[in-house]
Amino acid sequence: MTAVDFSAFVDELATLSGAAILPFFRSSLAASDKNEGGLFDPVTEADRASEVVMRKRIREVFPHHGIVGEEFGSENADAEFVWVLDPIDGTKAFISGLPLWGTLIGLSRNGSAAYGMMNQPFTKERFFGDGGKATLKSPQGERTLKTRSCASLKDATLSSTSMTMFNAKEAEAFRRVEAAARLTRFGYDCYAYCMVAAGFMDLVIEANLKPYDVVALIPIIEGAGGIMTTWDGKPATEGGQIIAAGDKLIHAEALALLNR
Repeated sequence: MTAVDFSAFVDELATLSGAAILPFFRSSLAASDKNEGGLFDPVTEADRASEVVMRKRIREVFPHHGIVGEEFGSENADAEFVWVLDPIDGTKAFISGLPLWGTLIGLSRNGSAAYGMMNQPFTKERFFGDGGKATLKSPQGERTLKTRSCASLKDATLSSTSMTMFNAKEAEAFRRVEAAARLTRFGYDCYAYCMVAAGFMDLVIEANLKPYDVVALIPIIEGAGGIMTTWDGKPATEGGQIIAAGDKLIHAEALALLNR
């Protein structure tokens, strides 16, 4: 069975999770802090409700598959197929009423990212890919995603969610790339990666990410013609220090600056 066989099921998970989330968006929903005493790391009932409904459906249809989720941990994580779920990537934007968040539904096979979707139920956009092709379905229709050519950082648009994700050494490395880039934008979480895949941005550089932050996005970036690795050029599936680029030339240029 190939990853493409799961596309209809991923659409079902997206519909179920979106229905669980949307009643909470732009409501009086309260957020608790998962990291008391440290940087604010919010979680809401919408996060939990979304992951619960996806886990339930996966167990019903694929009881032998593994699941790794942000809110409820791992089960059967050494299975051939493992679902990697971030119910709301961008919870800070969510609780601020901003539509710059999404549900990440990733599927790994034998440890490699095989299929992924970023679902934004409020804007009704679904970005998905299998590493060979990436697609956007939206109210405007369906179109193939393709990264844009960008041979030099001086012409590049760079993004990162927040400088607070970097330690001092990482922040210094990021600033070297930022100084070379044409434009830098902050605050987009998973949306920035999808904009790279769609050809509107060129580069995302982040750190301290977890597998559920990246597995769904890798097949989208790669399916659109881009590249996504760690800062030392290794596979991105385990998270950590991550760089995603639409063009391999600026990926190489940025890596050189990050590791200088």
